[in-house]
Amino acid sequence: MGLKGFERRLERLVEGAFARAFKSSLRPVELGRRLIREMDDQRTVNVRGNVAAPNHFTITLGPDDHAQFAEIEESLTRALADEARTHAREENYVFMGPVEVHLNKDPDLGVGSFTLSARFKEGAGGTTGGTLVLPDGGRVPLTGGPVLIGRATDATVRVSDSSVSRRHAEVRPAGDGWTLVDLGSTNGTRINGAPITERRLEDGDTIAVGDATLRYEAG
Repeated sequence: MGLKGFERRLERLVEGAFARAFKSSLRPVELGRRLIREMDDQRTVNVRGNVAAPNHFTITLGPDDHAQFAEIEESLTRALADEARTHAREENYVFMGPVEVHLNKDPDLGVGSFTLSARFKEGAGGTTGGTLVLPDGGRVPLTGGPVLIGRATDATVRVSDSSVSRRHAEVRPAGDGWTLVDLGSTNGTRINGAPITERRLEDGDTIAVGDATLRYEAG
């Protein structure tokens, strides 16, 4: 079911005018299928007894295909990373660090041919990585250091809302994951609607500060 939705999302990337100009015989969904297969083929049980999957993917294309995909590279790699996270949730896989997808070019590859390498890459400071998805769809990668949320000009996630404190809350590394800590804010911080002082984040949690809602995506 997840892959079907993924196919539809990727096909929308090459609709309209771009679809008419898209000459490659290689379709984006083929990259997604290979990525998922590599996750399944390389999964392994880690020292904690969890099933871990690769989180760092490099897709190598021939010059012609690379030139075509370069026009949608940002959207494509984001969609592939999102699908990797979705598949991991469905299969109860864990990641060693943030999910990354990169496109490379190999002059020896012809049109329609590609290679995909998948490997395990640990997050900075030993965390499993993660992302905060902002209300406007922007994304803030969690890469090892604390992330400040608030109205302060130096906040990593700046929220322009008078009900939000200058230094409202902070996402901090905790072992192999992340914890959300309220910094004594005036109006409080909520996870999935419940007020918190400090709580470990789980994949899919919604974080509310004032009228702004963020979403946490693990790994």
